[in-house]
Amino acid sequence: MGKKPFVTKEQIEEIVKQYPTPFHIYDEKGMRENAKALKEAFAWNPGFKEYFAVKATPNPYLINILREYGCGCDCSSYTELMLSEAMGVKGEDIMFSSNETPAEEYEYANRIGAIINLDDITHINFLEKIVGKLPETISCRYNPGGVFKISTDIMDNPGDAKYGMTTEQIFEAFRILKEKGVKKFGIHSFLASNTVTNEYYPTLAKQLFELAVELKKKTGVEIAFINLSGGIGIPYRPEQEKNDIYVIGEGVRKAFEEVLVPEGMGDVSIYTELGRYMMAPYGHLVTRAIHEKHTHKEYIGCDACAVNLMRPAMYGAYHHITVLGKEEDECNKVYDVVGSLCENNDKFAIDRKLPQIDKGDYLVIHDTGAHGYAMGYNYNGKLKSAELLLKEDGSVELIRRAETPKDYFATFDNLDIYGKFKF
Repeated sequence: MGKKPFVTKEQIEEIVKQYPTPFHIYDEKGMRENAKALKEAFAWNPGFKEYFAVKATPNPYLINILREYGCGCDCSSYTELMLSEAMGVKGEDIMFSSNETPAEEYEYANRIGAIINLDDITHINFLEKIVGKLPETISCRYNPGGVFKISTDIMDNPGDAKYGMTTEQIFEAFRILKEKGVKKFGIHSFLASNTVTNEYYPTLAKQLFELAVELKKKTGVEIAFINLSGGIGIPYRPEQEKNDIYVIGEGVRKAFEEVLVPEGMGDVSIYTELGRYMMAPYGHLVTRAIHEKHTHKEYIGCDACAVNLMRPAMYGAYHHITVLGKEEDECNKVYDVVGSLCENNDKFAIDRKLPQIDKGDYLVIHDTGAHGYAMGYNYNGKLKSAELLLKEDGSVELIRRAETPKDYFATFDNLDIYGKFKF
């Protein structure tokens, strides 16, 4: 079992004539097919809406493709709100899910009519002092604590997460908000990350549906929506099986009809906030092998580094690597594939079995379409790469240029750096 890149060696050899490596490239065709499938899988719920997690891939070209399939924006910061508004996304097409939120961010979210998702009960008074009269629709983030299990498998540990309210707190929050004039309520929860199982969403949904019934009975509020947030993962490793979104959607439907419909709550809307699932498989980081080193280990040095993809260095995350043009070659070499940062964890792969890599070979690092470019930084004075879109017709469009030294020095407004160099 293997992973196939959506670009060929011949395509990359043409692309690099105009856009040198490293760069992130995204597959429009794959994005569209995936967004369409998600919409179909939840079409049974008339109010269904996907709020794309902007933090995953904050590029308006890509987000606008998802908007064609009815997607809104899930924002967690001031600048993500700005980006969404600049694209014409306003009002309840924006979900503002943040934590430890500064006052100016709540004020901005309220001003543009975003749905505010409160992370903590203490934020009720904080928000009220900022905006005066609370908005008519508010969501609250729920954290049941403990561990989250599917059958006997522990999926994650919500009790250690900094997000959300306890069971007691969310009941009290709904009572307080109702007294303060809030009319419509939402429940939001994120209990496990990157799950590769069709059971996660249905299991989470049933738990939240049961909570919604109790909240309505004990507080008398109107539950307008239940937000299942993210958590649907992707198979980063080639041996993992891909989630089936249609099976997931059907599982949520069964829980909906079992729990909510008998309680007269069949009009509740289902929301999702997927980032990784929507974008990760449809992005590649393309880099070139520029050095080889033979010491205590065999190293391949690339022109990309952790600045371009932080996840392996930060989490030890696995990202599959394809050597373009050698897809069918035997993986009979063992390499550490590394970048040029002055950090020993700047490694895309450790002891990875790969074909013979020669200097000049192009490497595709898979599944970088979410939390790839977005997590980039400028350590060692490294500059972020370009982002390209492989369009359905096979053409390539530049959707974000690579950073230049001028960008790096741009915030030194009080120093005459520009005059010393030609950028």
